[in-house]
Amino acid sequence: MYIDTHSHLYDEAFDNDRDDVISRAREAGAIKVFLPNINAATVEPMLSLAQQHPGFLYPMIGLHPEDIGDDWSTVLDEMEALLAAPEHPFIAVGEVGLDYYWDRSRYEEQQQVFARQIEWAVRYHLPLMIHSRKAHRELVTVLKNSLNPQPSTLNSQPITGCFHCFSGSEEVAEELLSTFPGFMLGIGGVLTFKNSHLGEVLRNVVPLSRIILETDAPYLAPAPHRGKRNETAFIPSIIDRLSDIYGVSAEEVAAETTQNALNTFPKCQ
Repeated sequence: MYIDTHSHLYDEAFDNDRDDVISRAREAGAIKVFLPNINAATVEPMLSLAQQHPGFLYPMIGLHPEDIGDDWSTVLDEMEALLAAPEHPFIAVGEVGLDYYWDRSRYEEQQQVFARQIEWAVRYHLPLMIHSRKAHRELVTVLKNSLNPQPSTLNSQPITGCFHCFSGSEEVAEELLSTFPGFMLGIGGVLTFKNSHLGEVLRNVVPLSRIILETDAPYLAPAPHRGKRNETAFIPSIIDRLSDIYGVSAEEVAAETTQNALNTFPKCQ
């Protein structure tokens, strides 16, 4: 049994066979799938899908850095209104963060949007699902500044969350894990790529107790499915690779990463 902590199952890539994808995920051992939001347009289809599969699909709320438009302040107001509603269904704030890979034209705005959504996590006692690409130094700065002067807490525990789709160096991994002790590294298909150095990074500096599993479906399918549409049923390929890296059984990898996910995202328990 395992948890996929990051899937965009509401994406149009699944429109033709979404029910089959969910069935395959269950058959492969998935017990829960987390759905990060990306923009205003995806909120409704994500919530509708999660409502059709209670206890299996769990939604998050957030504005992705690549989806920031001129109306970002209004979009954030609307999203926060959903968070403020009694008995809202969201298990985390996400997918949020910084992305300067293609475009730095909204350099400052991305950081403003990210900081505001970190404040949501603190105010509404929710974990963070963080996206970061070509923005490590800015990410650490914004996250640290948003949690000062005192470490923010969630139910008397350090703020929790995930650095999604981690593929950084040993130095980056060590800094993230030591600076933000309540956070996990989200490990997905990149781990299985032939030219990836991620396995060595994990082996050297990342304990299994700081890892959760993810797909980022429909993107980043693991080997031997690379180049195809990704889906939750492919996670056993990632589990097998982690089993090799840490020298433990696949069952132990699945059990520990599942518990890590439950601890990090307590509203899904």
